[in-house]
Amino acid sequence: MNLALARNDIPSDRMQSTDPIIQVRGVSKTYGDVQALENIDLEFEAGHLTSLLGPSGCGKTTLLKIVAGLLAPTAGDVLVKGKPVEGPGPERAFVFQDFALMPWASVLDNAAFGLKMHGVGKAEREERARHYINEVGLTGFEGKYPHELSGGMRQRVGLARALAVNADVLLMDEPFSAVDEQTRRKFQEDLIRLREVEKKTFLFVTHSIEEAVYVSDRIVLLSPRPGRLSQIIEPQVPKDIDPDDLRRDRVYLDTVEEIWHAIKQYVE
Repeated sequence: MNLALARNDIPSDRMQSTDPIIQVRGVSKTYGDVQALENIDLEFEAGHLTSLLGPSGCGKTTLLKIVAGLLAPTAGDVLVKGKPVEGPGPERAFVFQDFALMPWASVLDNAAFGLKMHGVGKAEREERARHYINEVGLTGFEGKYPHELSGGMRQRVGLARALAVNADVLLMDEPFSAVDEQTRRKFQEDLIRLREVEKKTFLFVTHSIEEAVYVSDRIVLLSPRPGRLSQIIEPQVPKDIDPDDLRRDRVYLDTVEEIWHAIKQYVE
C-alpha cells in the first residue's frame, strides 16, 4: 500500500492548488555557515491541517517561523492570501511550544492580549476571549493566573489567544510536546474538532509520526539538514470513527509504519 507520494510523483493538478492560502516559493534559509532549508516549494489550501514532519534539525520550525514572518528567508519568498510576507500579520497567529503567556495576567487577559494589540475595545475583546476560553474547555478559569494552571491548561490558554484574533492561519510549533500522553491525546481530538468548527488553516510542527497521521489532512516530510521537501503524504485514515478505534485502524497503522520507514534512514 503506497500511502506516501514522492515529491516528483505528485500530480501536477495537486501541486497547483486552485485556492492556496499560503505559497512557499523557492525558500532557503542559512544561519552563518549552516544551511537549514534549501529550495522549498509548497502550497497550502485553505481549511486544511498540514503537519511538518522530519528528523530533528530538518528545519520544520524554521519554515514555520518564515511563514509566520518571524524569520526572513535567505532566498525565496512566501505569499499569504497573495501578499508577500514581510513580517507578522493579523491573518496569521502563532501558538508557541512554551506557551508564551504573561505570568502577571489572568487567563482572560492572556486570551484577549492579541485583540488588545489590534486595538479591539475591552468589551468586545473580553467577549471574544471568553468565547474561545469556553471552546478550549477553560470556562471558570478566567480569573486564574498561569502559575495556578497545569501545563495542559496553559497550552489551552495559548490556543484560545491564537483563536481569538480570528486569524485565517494558525501556526503551531509542537504545541502538545510539553504535556503528558493522556492530555496530548485529548488535545489531538480537540484540534480535529476545532478545525472542523473554525474552518481555519493549520500548519502544525510535530516530531510524532502517530500525531501527524492522526490529526493531518496532509503531511510534509522534510529531509535532514539542509531541509528539503522529501515526500508529501495524504493519510487516508477514517476521521468519522471513535478515536480509540482510529488508532487501531489498519490504514492508520500502515501509514505510521510507512512514514517511519521513510524517516528511519535518517536516524542514527
